[in-house]
Amino acid sequence: MTEPHTGIAAIWSDGLGRASIRSVQALTVAALAWAIIWTATRVPLVIIPVLIAVILAAAISPLVRWLTERSWPRALAVVASFVAILAVVGGIITGIVILVSRQWAELSAHAAAGVAQLHSFLTTGPVPISDIQITAAIDSVREFFTSSTFGAEALIGARTVGEIFAGAILMVVTLFFFLKDGPEIRTFLIGFLPADHRAKARLAADRSTVVLGGYVRGTAIVAAIDGLVVGITLVILGVPLALPLGVFIFMGGFIPIIGATVAGTLAIAVALISKGPVQALIVLAVVIGVNQLEHHFLQPVLMGKVLRIHGLAILLALAAGTLLAGIVGALLAVPITAVAWTVLKTWSGRDPLPEPEQPGEAEPQ
Repeated sequence: MTEPHTGIAAIWSDGLGRASIRSVQALTVAALAWAIIWTATRVPLVIIPVLIAVILAAAISPLVRWLTERSWPRALAVVASFVAILAVVGGIITGIVILVSRQWAELSAHAAAGVAQLHSFLTTGPVPISDIQITAAIDSVREFFTSSTFGAEALIGARTVGEIFAGAILMVVTLFFFLKDGPEIRTFLIGFLPADHRAKARLAADRSTVVLGGYVRGTAIVAAIDGLVVGITLVILGVPLALPLGVFIFMGGFIPIIGATVAGTLAIAVALISKGPVQALIVLAVVIGVNQLEHHFLQPVLMGKVLRIHGLAILLALAAGTLLAGIVGALLAVPITAVAWTVLKTWSGRDPLPEPEQPGEAEPQ
């Protein structure tokens, strides 16, 4: 027997039946999502560079648009933006290498005295540690570096370097074509959708581009402030490698919540080895203060209106991304979540389509 108006069998028309249908639908969607994630994790050397290229294209596209609006040919605008970005990145990397090579001798000279101060602090501090415990810890580290496990890890690391290089080339080429032919690529992909869904798809793509661009630019500003404050503190304290450590903190700022903390830990370790526990505690206080400033002021002001995602959602996305793809997953988790949330809101009508202009309606002055 079926319901006269709906044509659904009576067994499926009550509350339990409708819940069963919804459960099957939810399981089907979950299975599709799992299949997509599983497929993506099988070809990370392709997926990850493409995702990074999409994010960078969203951040760089305003510069390309600004140049094209001033009568630059689009290809020339893309090439000019590319050259400018490569010059900046290459200059930063070259500067770091030069500074590290110049200051490495100074850090090595301070290391012996710093280790002696650290040893004294550990053996006479609030929680004394015996020389036997320290020696056992050092022996464990030495055994790891001389073991076959470390040799295998080194081989894996060498292969990883090759994969990173290949992925970087793929990312650069993909980024160039996204910047040059982005509108055509988007129109081509949207063309596969039914005609009545294309308007929402275009709006979702436009809003996702704004979200990605705002996220990258906002994160860059926050990370630059973190690196500048900690770097200046290290310079004032006379800690070696202050500028490279500041740049490292800037790079760590692109991984939300944990990136700047991990990078700050390295700065604390260098201060401890080179200058002693007092300076290390000062750097620790500055790192904590900068993290609090970032979480409670900078991120809400610079990115709150762009992301509109609760901190718990960001934390869960970071955990999932890290489990699926390690550091790269942590780097990509938040922008992917932000885009998914933007698309969901647009498609569900929570952020409705703009009202169409009426014929003959006067343009706002």
